[in-house]
Amino acid sequence: MPPHSGNPDMGSKHGAIFDLDGTLVDTIEDLTHSFNRALVSLGYPHHTLSEFKAMVGEGVTRLTESALPPGSRDEAKVAELRAAFQADYAKHLLDNSVPFPGITDLLGRLASKGWPMGVLSNKDQGNSETMVGRLFPGTFKAVFGAIPERPYKPDPKGALELARILERDPQAIFYFGDSDTDMRLARNAGFVPIGVSWGFRPWEVVRDAGAKAILGRPLDFLKVFRELAGGLL
Repeated sequence: MPPHSGNPDMGSKHGAIFDLDGTLVDTIEDLTHSFNRALVSLGYPHHTLSEFKAMVGEGVTRLTESALPPGSRDEAKVAELRAAFQADYAKHLLDNSVPFPGITDLLGRLASKGWPMGVLSNKDQGNSETMVGRLFPGTFKAVFGAIPERPYKPDPKGALELARILERDPQAIFYFGDSDTDMRLARNAGFVPIGVSWGFRPWEVVRDAGAKAILGRPLDFLKVFRELAGGLL
């Protein structure tokens, strides 16, 4: 994607919501290591980092099912592996996970313009809060992870609740994500879907899922906003 530049006047009537894994934070190494340790401890084969990149994004239960061999996906085995993974991952959540380059610059720019921001993730609530609190203290107005009463993305229930907390109309919210699930979520909620190319899916995936723009770098959003906002005001 060609680089964007510019410094448009981004009015605070807008807001931003971000996916977490693959959009804000590069978590794939820690996810892969924890899942592989859990798999091996239960006698299952492990997966490569590239294989896990293709699995993540739809919640821990779906990830657990995908990680198990096809003949071992009954409810009891899924629950056993999920518990083993969660116990391991809670200890290694931030061993190697760091914000993607340029993310903190974009967040700082949006905050300086008065944009309220939130996080919406299919990662469980506790780990989402821990990760965001450690890596982005004081940045986000609310962090929504997975809880039993909140359906996974792309269901828009959590997204619309988060929009109410941010006190922004859905059509004035830009949603940033790296997967087709994220783009479907944004469309379902009435947000502006913005794809990122640095995450866990090829950029063509978010293009084909309806992204209004695809960022090559976080600060590319400055020009994207200038190009898109005229239709929102």
